[in-house]
Amino acid sequence: MDILSWIILGLVAGVIAKVLLPGRDPGGLIGTTLIGVAGAFVGGWMSARFLDRPISNQFYDGPTWLAAIGGSLVLLIAYRILFGHSRSR
Repeated sequence: MDILSWIILGLVAGVIAKVLLPGRDPGGLIGTTLIGVAGAFVGGWMSARFLDRPISNQFYDGPTWLAAIGGSLVLLIAYRILFGHSRSR
């Protein structure tokens, strides 16, 4: 996949992660994209490392999308744990 495909995959994975974990998160579209792209890489690494399932380079591969969404969820939860209580109301 090229870099544009990873950005699109990350954007969609980040949006899905935010839908699955609703709540107040700063960052908007750019934050969602960054969490999603980083989550795609983290999910791919976790899939290859712990599940012994390397990620395919195909954009429409289901396990690639699941790994990206899972990685985005992990990063979103970590982000909320680390930075969720630092904002004032």
